[in-house]
Amino acid sequence: MQSTSAGLMVLLVAGIMNASFTLPMKFTRKWAWENTWAVWSVFALLIFPPIVTLATVPNLSEVYAQAGTGIIAAVAAFGAGWGIAQVFFGLAVESIGIALAFSIILGIAAAVGSLIPLIQLHSDKAFTGPGLGVFAGVALVLVGVSVCAVAGRRREAALGVGPKGQSFGRGLTFAILSGLGAALTNFGMAYGGPLMKAAEATGTPLHWRPNAAWLPLMMAGSIANLAYCIYLMKKNRTTQRFGETGTGSYWFLAGLMAFFWFASTLLYGVSTVKLGELGAVIAWPLFMSLIVITASVLGIRTGEWKGSGTKPLRVMYAGIAVLIAAVVVLSMANRAM
Repeated sequence: MQSTSAGLMVLLVAGIMNASFTLPMKFTRKWAWENTWAVWSVFALLIFPPIVTLATVPNLSEVYAQAGTGIIAAVAAFGAGWGIAQVFFGLAVESIGIALAFSIILGIAAAVGSLIPLIQLHSDKAFTGPGLGVFAGVALVLVGVSVCAVAGRRREAALGVGPKGQSFGRGLTFAILSGLGAALTNFGMAYGGPLMKAAEATGTPLHWRPNAAWLPLMMAGSIANLAYCIYLMKKNRTTQRFGETGTGSYWFLAGLMAFFWFASTLLYGVSTVKLGELGAVIAWPLFMSLIVITASVLGIRTGEWKGSGTKPLRVMYAGIAVLIAAVVVLSMANRAM
């Protein structure tokens, strides 16, 4: 019980940090999106992961030798798929807007990222009481995210913002692909069990064992992220913005973004081991719910809904309430395991 409570607290902090990591982008306005995201990618996916993994996983080369190249390649493939999904995310936002894209992507990621590992890796528990609780919790996540999407669309309509002249079908396709790809990070954790067992055999503390899986996953995920940023910088001729006056602090802000995101990812990994056998199954939809709840509250607090009227806000509050119910249901399902 103490481990479950600790896991839920760690997950809460992870969700808040993940939902907050893009806030520094509000202060990097002289850079284009691709400038900030490129620096973020270098710090978050290429610099922090090896430093932290080498510091927390003893005898890392032995861990990977024990697990085998097949497992490492599989985890890296999941990471590469996630990296490609990030590109589709940007294209989806351009076509159908932030609110709808964000909600579709997280909803699909929550469902696929938890239910497939449950059915594939823990089929004996799928139709038990706790397993059905997971299904119910994921269903609530999908409903809550959908309600938040409706609120976001109403906000965009009230403020006169959102995509113009873009194909909805094209954007919806990108959002679906991004949602499926976003779930690959959880697949990497769920199927990276042999790496964690090998880390255990070399004396790695319980809460740091997921780092052995995060390293190949994130390194592979950096490829598509950086490639897309480089493409945009060449296309939009924004490479020179790195040298603009008054942008020296932007490197720190992008690094701060990377720290928040990477720390939230590490804490998510810690929560999966603290939540027990089905940690990766339970933690993922909880993580998605907490991100949406926190992002919604931050959006309201920072004035993003100012001038949109009371009706969109009421719908948003209803969506948040459903997501909170999802958190409660999933937490109860985990405690019943």
